[in-house]
Amino acid sequence: MRILVVCGAGASSTFVAQRVRHAAQAAGRTVSAVAGTEQSLPIDLDAADIVLVGPHLNTALDRIRAAAAPRGVIVVLLPADVFADVDGSRTLAIVDEALGARGRASSTNAPTDPAPRATDTPTERTPA
Repeated sequence: MRILVVCGAGASSTFVAQRVRHAAQAAGRTVSAVAGTEQSLPIDLDAADIVLVGPHLNTALDRIRAAAAPRGVIVVLLPADVFADVDGSRTLAIVDEALGARGRASSTNAPTDPAPRATDTPTERTPA
């Protein structure tokens, strides 16, 4: 999984990216989490599965989502207290929830098996 954390200048996103990497490592998971800025987004999006947007970029959220959509990249606005997540576990949970929501949404679009009919019951076998 490739996580891009975006903020205004790249400083606060560096801390969030580092913390989420450590949380993933502690959980035995391999993730790439890097910091970026809104200006570097056009290049950085090509290497991301999910973009975590700093709460102070709330006004840029629609632009970021519009840039990410053609690439199939998920965009999540981080909560205002994200910087209090010193071990990164809450931020990693936000990532997991967003990816899980995408999985649930795509599975609802998948074809479903028809309901079993009464004639579809398994045949009983007797031991030989």
